[in-house]
Amino acid sequence: MADVARLAGVSSQTVSRVSNGYAGVNEETRRAVLAAMQELGYRPNSAARALKRGEFRTIGVITFTLATTGNVRTLEAIATSAAQEGYAVTLLPVAVPTQDEVRGAFSRLEELAVDAVIVIMEVHLLDAATITLPPHVQVVVVDSDAGDRYTVVDTDQAGGTRAAVQHLLDLGHDTVWHLAGPEGSFAAQRRTDAWRAVLTEAGRVPPPLVQGDWSTESGYRAGQELARRQDCTAVFVANDQMALGLQHALHEHGRRVPEDVSVVGFDDIPEAAHFVPPLTTVQQDFAKVGRLCVRAALRKVRGEGAERGTTLVPTRLVVRDSTAAPPRRDAR
Repeated sequence: MADVARLAGVSSQTVSRVSNGYAGVNEETRRAVLAAMQELGYRPNSAARALKRGEFRTIGVITFTLATTGNVRTLEAIATSAAQEGYAVTLLPVAVPTQDEVRGAFSRLEELAVDAVIVIMEVHLLDAATITLPPHVQVVVVDSDAGDRYTVVDTDQAGGTRAAVQHLLDLGHDTVWHLAGPEGSFAAQRRTDAWRAVLTEAGRVPPPLVQGDWSTESGYRAGQELARRQDCTAVFVANDQMALGLQHALHEHGRRVPEDVSVVGFDDIPEAAHFVPPLTTVQQDFAKVGRLCVRAALRKVRGEGAERGTTLVPTRLVVRDSTAAPPRRDAR
């Protein structure tokens, strides 16, 4: 720093102010200092600055899988929002969602020096009290039913499902079948519960649940079963990838979408508008989920507090060409 100050003809304090991004340095001086830094190959010691300030300007993210659209897009949104706030993101995948694995992940993140941790937890752990998060770490949780014990940000799973199922009932379908996500998923369970509740409230008997695992292949396998059922005229699918596999199977069996079977997905992935036919689906605002997670984490870091409980991000039903009125009874 002293070398940079001599070359730029300024004080070491001015070099420090420029390297830390403080205001109050005129533009000519700032350019001279930056040019001296570049010429001498000087980089501020981020570890030393972190120790001095008591902050590392890094947010840790723990996730159990990067195989799902929701997790990947939420992570992308968190990284983008953190960067806009001047924070980096350290990602730590956890192979097995157990108490020991999660505890170990927090320990490793503490060694890597992070200011807060965002946990993308799509399985039933917090709500089942299987896992407790360290009380001394600033934590925000995504996609879990943690009640009032933690600060949670989630998509309105139930609201999106209700809009999807009601849309199909309003088109005149007698009932709506459901291709669900995996049993361990909080989001999948929320969507299943809401699907069943809408049908029950409408005086319809929910058909047997069909289970998938989020993958296109599982949607295809389920479609092989549903395509053979002539009483199946509408399906609400827990995500768009499974809806793609379902539509493939229906096509192979000569069941037209939407003339014979209407299909609604969930997520609104970029490809959904280009399915054949384009998919009616529930749009999740992953960017807003990411922004709210980062905002809550930084409020905790800055001592501003963040309310415990769950913040729900609204969803929106996007109607395209995969839904229509059911076929006439005499045409079935």
